[in-house]
Amino acid sequence: MNKSQIIDIIAEGTGLTKLETAAVVDAFLATISYGLASEERVELRRFGSFVLKNRKPKVGRNPKTGVEVLIPARKVPVFRPSPELQKYIEEGLAKKQEET
Repeated sequence: MNKSQIIDIIAEGTGLTKLETAAVVDAFLATISYGLASEERVELRRFGSFVLKNRKPKVGRNPKTGVEVLIPARKVPVFRPSPELQKYIEEGLAKKQEET
């Protein structure tokens, strides 16, 4: 599922226009991005949380030349699903397996 499909589904379910829904989705994503850029934990109860994880520096290798390259430490965004979301996914997968 991509962003435009999400906008279509929300617009159908809420009665908002696709343009209004796109503005809401964009604002929602911008707020999450701003929170992460500010190094804040972004938590959506009963869904999950977005956090930054520190990655240590490491040595990589250029695949074309084989030369070793130092990859610096960095922070990467990580999504951690809530127990409710994990249960919902597991139940959905179990239903799909029963159907096949």
